[in-house]
Amino acid sequence: MALRMVYDKAMGFVAKQYTAVLGNQLSQYGLRYEDLLIEEEAPVKEALSLASPDVLTARTRRLKRAIDLSYKRKSLQDYAPDMQLDTFKTEIMSDIQKIKARDQEYAQLNAHNKM
Repeated sequence: MALRMVYDKAMGFVAKQYTAVLGNQLSQYGLRYEDLLIEEEAPVKEALSLASPDVLTARTRRLKRAIDLSYKRKSLQDYAPDMQLDTFKTEIMSDIQKIKARDQEYAQLNAHNKM
C-alpha cells in the first residue's frame, strides 16, 4: 500500500513535468496536443469526419504553420509574441473516446460470433 502511494506521487510529479515540457514544445510551433494524433487511426479518422469544418480548418492551418516554422527554424513567438495559446484544449478528444467505447461495446456484443 505504501509502495503504491509513493509510486503514484512519483508518477504524478513526472506527469506534471512532462506536461510542462510538452506544452512548451507545442507552443513553440503553435500546435495543440490533439494535432499530434495520427489521422490514419480509425477512431481519429471518424472523429475528424464528424467534426465541424471550422475545427478541420483550424487544425490544418496549425499543422501547415508548424511545418513552415519548423522549416524556417523559427518559433511562433518570433512572429506573434502576444499570441495566447491553449495547448491542451480538446475539441475532438471526447468524440474519439465515444467512438472507442462504441467499438469496444460492439466487439463485446459480437464476441459470440467469433467462436
